[in-house]
Amino acid sequence: MERIDDDELRRWLREDAPHGDLTTRALRLGDHSGRLHFNSRGSMRVAAIEEAARLFEMSGCSAAVVAASGCHTAPGDRLLEATGPADGLLLAWKVAQTAVETASGIATEAARIVALLRNAGFDHSLACTRKNWPGGRALAARGVWAGGAVMHRLGLSETLLVFPEHRAFIAPGDLQAAVSSLRAAQPEKKLVIEVGSEDEALAFAQAGAEVLQLERFTPAGVAALRVRLESAGLRPLLAPAGGVTAANAVDFARAGADLLVSSAPYFAPPADVKVVICPADATR
Repeated sequence: MERIDDDELRRWLREDAPHGDLTTRALRLGDHSGRLHFNSRGSMRVAAIEEAARLFEMSGCSAAVVAASGCHTAPGDRLLEATGPADGLLLAWKVAQTAVETASGIATEAARIVALLRNAGFDHSLACTRKNWPGGRALAARGVWAGGAVMHRLGLSETLLVFPEHRAFIAPGDLQAAVSSLRAAQPEKKLVIEVGSEDEALAFAQAGAEVLQLERFTPAGVAALRVRLESAGLRPLLAPAGGVTAANAVDFARAGADLLVSSAPYFAPPADVKVVICPADATR
């Protein structure tokens, strides 16, 4: 998993303390030495813990990852340890905790959905959308990958995905010409088209779509579409999207979906991380 680079981590620290930590400075804590540890309060899939350690290092401390991203931890398990000047620990503390809690919440929900699929005998990919908070794509992706899912698309620059909003600017009679234009412009890319009905799906499959993103289809609707496409000799990949959650992921797989597109992990509760900070010579 690609780690978030130092430039982005510095931006996080600057956002939280653009002119330093006023409280720590006013208390004159800079000469004190301390230690810190992160523990999981509940069961969780860990994510972004390496970034948390790096935040402490960038703040003048030493840090060690105990449970790497992708690990599943039980309540009370140690995640990270850090030592160093109190002002460094206090500077990085909340940013690091929030990053781990946010990314691990995403990872935990993604892992839950993937586990449901695997336990039901399906090897389908769970592909998470770009519907994360603006500016947070890197952290969201860390959570997705740590949870055993994949990114549906990291941004507009990497994939061909034609939405109805694109098609609003294309005359109905120009459909085949538009598909040909996409093929000529990006011959190495798969053509993905979002559709909202069986008739749209059939039309775009006949026009050459390789992947149909099925917006707000039910599992029964996916099954019916699969039958209709196969009876026409068409076999595009079917990717239901919109409303795909842990509650229905297995139903979609059973209905004939080839992969599942979901934003659900982004809206899961953050994981709960307990942080303990104390003087270096404290006994706890």
